[in-house]
Amino acid sequence: MPKTKEGTEEIETCPECGSHHLVRDYERGELICEDCGLVLDDQFIDQGPEWRAFDVEQGEKRARTGAPMTYTIHDKGLSTEISWKNKDSYGKSIPTRNRAQLYRLRKWQRRIRVSNATERNLAFALSELDRMASSMGLPRNVRETAAMIYRKAVNKNLIRGRSIEGVVAASLYAACRQCGVPRTLDEVAGSSRVGRKEIGRTYRFMTRELKLKLMPTKPQDYVQRFCSELKLSGEVQSKAAEILKDASEKELTSGRGPTGVAAAAIYISSILCNERRTQREVADVAGVTEVTIRNRYKELTEKLGIEIQL
Repeated sequence: MPKTKEGTEEIETCPECGSHHLVRDYERGELICEDCGLVLDDQFIDQGPEWRAFDVEQGEKRARTGAPMTYTIHDKGLSTEISWKNKDSYGKSIPTRNRAQLYRLRKWQRRIRVSNATERNLAFALSELDRMASSMGLPRNVRETAAMIYRKAVNKNLIRGRSIEGVVAASLYAACRQCGVPRTLDEVAGSSRVGRKEIGRTYRFMTRELKLKLMPTKPQDYVQRFCSELKLSGEVQSKAAEILKDASEKELTSGRGPTGVAAAAIYISSILCNERRTQREVADVAGVTEVTIRNRYKELTEKLGIEIQL
């Protein structure tokens, strides 16, 4: 008889013949009596074995689906791909006489995936975007956001008359700001094949046309990354955040470059926490000059009443 366990119905015997020989057919999703052939359940859920994976090898063995949809591939990763390995679905080597046919199939598969001008543009631009993001060490969500911004620009025909690299760099810069992982124009230009001026010009044009609402970057957004690159402790980071909070309350950060103010706050906090870094070291990491750090440092110490023993 049917037996209820924790709110789910678990059938142990066949109600027709009373047999205990029940078979779970996971391909059809059915629960069948082996003796009389009665289908007891036609919407049977495959509970399966343990699917958690603790390393890459286990993940590949236990994977039951393909890769997720992604905007960083021109066809969103939904098309099929013929592997370069000369093996069939069972892992057996393909006979030599069939390899020429497989080579032709692979070649046509590549051609079919990129069929028109828009797809060719996306394929080149998104591969360039991935290269730049990898060079800058940006996380996955920033890449996806940048790909979405670039796709919107393509749909609005904003690419015409502009270099693909410039629009890609501007999309990546906008995505960094949108996701709260800010990078300076100089950093983006360093990983791109276009200049800082062109990226800035394209970025301003895209934000106007696509109506991107991006808040100005704050000095606080840079503190964590700069402290990490300078190998400073969490104490220095929290002290720099306190200094910047006091500075913003007294309106000392408005009208000044956020990287310069962040660099000066880190320089002050490194001295206060006895983890001193030179102005040259901080300037190199922040991408500003030593003069900028000195000016901001003097402003902050005077207006906030911070005493430092040099």
